[in-house]
Formats: sequence, C-alpha cells, structure tokens
Amino acid sequence: MDQILHPTEVHRLAAIELNLFNLAHTLPGLRLEGAHLDPGTPIYDPTGEVLFYRVSLRHEGASVGYADIAAHTLFGAPLLATAPDATWDPDAWIAQARAALRQMPSESKMPHSYDEVRLVAYSFPKLAVQFLAGGKEVVMLELVTWAVVPPTDRNRRPMEPANFERFSLIEELPDERKRDAHARFEDHVNQLNRLQLPATTGGIVISKAALSPALGVLRLYDTEDLHYSPRPTDHHTCYELRGQETNVWCVAASVQMVLDFYRYNYTQSRIAQQLGLGTLANPSGLPYARDNDVAVALNAMSSNALTATMLTTPPFSTYTAEIQANRPLISFIPGHSRSVAGYTRSIFVILGGAGYQGLLVYDPWPPNVGVITRWENFNAQTYRRAFTAHVSTI
Repeated sequence: MDQILHPTEVHRLAAIELNLFNLAHTLPGLRLEGAHLDPGTPIYDPTGEVLFYRVSLRHEGASVGYADIAAHTLFGAPLLATAPDATWDPDAWIAQARAALRQMPSESKMPHSYDEVRLVAYSFPKLAVQFLAGGKEVVMLELVTWAVVPPTDRNRRPMEPANFERFSLIEELPDERKRDAHARFEDHVNQLNRLQLPATTGGIVISKAALSPALGVLRLYDTEDLHYSPRPTDHHTCYELRGQETNVWCVAASVQMVLDFYRYNYTQSRIAQQLGLGTLANPSGLPYARDNDVAVALNAMSSNALTATMLTTPPFSTYTAEIQANRPLISFIPGHSRSVAGYTRSIFVILGGAGYQGLLVYDPWPPNVGVITRWENFNAQTYRRAFTAHVSTI
C-alpha cells in the first residue's frame, strides 16, 4: 500500500530523475545543468505526514527555481512539479507568518504560544504555515494573505474542498487510486534504480556528466506553448499570469487570464460579478454544482465570440490538442482553478518506454502573486475539469 519515503530516498530519487531530465532536455525552460539542490523543505499534509519536499535549485548562488519531490507514493511519480521563475525562501515565509500571528488582536482569543512551526499543503498544492504546541495545532495561516485556514467541512463529499478550506490528500484520495499510484511509483523507482550516479560530496549537483550520454535512449517527444499566433518564430510567448485578488477568486483569475489572451480586458471584480463570486470586501468561491458557469461566463463576456466547453476528467490529449491549436485552457483540480498554456512530453526507452507528461500551469495562487509552474507532472495530479474556448465569430 502507499507509504512515506525516507528523506534520503526522496533526495536520491530527485538526484537521479533531475539528472535524467537534464540529459534528455525533458523540461525545456528549466535551467538544470550546473544547478545545486538544497536539502529541501518538508511540506506536510494536514494529517501531519510529510507529503513532499520543496527543493531550491541554485546556479552559482542565484536561484533558478525549485522542484517539488514526492515523499509519498500516492502521487505515482517522484517529480511533482518545477517552477524555474519562482524563488523559495521558507525562512522568510515563516518569519512573515510569525509577524502576522503577533499582530492578531488579543480579542481574537488566538493563543500565540507555540513550540513548533511547519509548512503544510493545506489544500495541495496551496500552502500554509502551521503553528503547534505540544503537537496540537494552534493556528494555520495561509501564505501571503495570512488568513486563518478554516477547518474541513465534514459534510462535503470527498475530494471536493472549497476554494479556501483545508484538504488532506492522504485521507481523501480514494484507496483504489492510491493503490494504483503506489504500483506506478514502485515500477518507476525500479526503473530509475537501473541508473547509477557517481558519489559526490558537498550536496547534489545536476550535470550531464552524472549520467552517461551514451545511454542514447532518451528523447524529447514534443513541447509547445502559446503564442499570439500559430507562427511562433517571430515573437515571444503571449500569455500572462494573473494573481487571484482574494483567497477564493482562483476561478475569476483563471477566467481573466483566458479572456486577456483573447484581448477581452475585464477586471477581476467584474468577472467575479459575472460568476456570482461576491465582491473584494465580501468574496466567495464557486460551488462545485456551478462548474459550468465558467463556460457560460466565457461565452457571455466575449459576446459569444468565444465558444466555451466544459470537459470532465480530461486526458492529456485534450491539453495537447488545445495548445497545438494555440488555445489556453482552464484546469480545475480539487479546491482550485488554474490556467494551462503549454505542455511537454518525452519518451524514456531506458525506463521501459515510460514517458513524462508535463503542463505549463499559470497558477493564480498565492493571492495577488501567482506562480508559473513549468512543468506540472500530469500523472501526479487530479484533474476534475477542463474548459476550452475557441473563436466562433470573426
């Protein structure tokens, strides 16, 4: 059954896989050659188990992003995601959380005494800082907003958290899916164990010399991202990140990114109004029963120049087909919405023909910041819905 990996095993797998991807050029846009991996920050599940490690990547002392490496087999693969344009400074986040806790008014009856602090994926992949005393939670504060993360709604259906609600992937992922993921993880690790890295001192360094280039069995199959037109050779990528303006407006921000691509310039507040998500002063999330409102809003706010469609549990081929047609998508995962603007896929003959499928995700969280995930491992995430939109009027 699914299991937690020892930290040394996590880092060993990270070293092999990232060196493999570096040699195969599997992750375009990520500067891996010569990068140093730090020991990583454990990110906990709300249950208290370590879920994954966020590992900073540094090149000559400068940050070149981070990688998320699974500490639990329920993901089905070691590498979860990489973000080359983001920085990761857990000490700074914890310092800000401590300051926010100190500033909470005494009348809130929030105890400020604690003896442990840790980072928690309160609703994977969204993070919070958790303060504990004697092993018991004192308070959990969402990164950036420093709002108190509310408890789980025990009356809701599993795998259907609200946009701002704690959600345990370990507890709520169905057992059948965890068993399948564990089997895939074990098979992947058995294949990785065929590759040997030389012993090093002073930490992990990514280098093409670490694995033999003579392997000759690795190749990038396909990669593509959005441009202003299908002719990408004369201009740069044409897509922009929008941070969600409240901790529950991820849907509004995702819709905004797609509309911006098609040159429909709406404020996030106006989009929230269209979707019935309240105001900046009193925001609300989109209930699961109203998922299709996203397609309705895209149609209405383009005066039906766009034809939008909602798809359930979309396969990877949906994303590749839309990106090849130069169209962004909106992607729903449990408790969160993002947009997708590119993909990459590779074949590893040395791993028994296994491959890597990654999505270029423009994530509006953290609030007012957002992050570009280049790349999210498609086989390590749960995709509830995809929304496509194509131009229907010229």
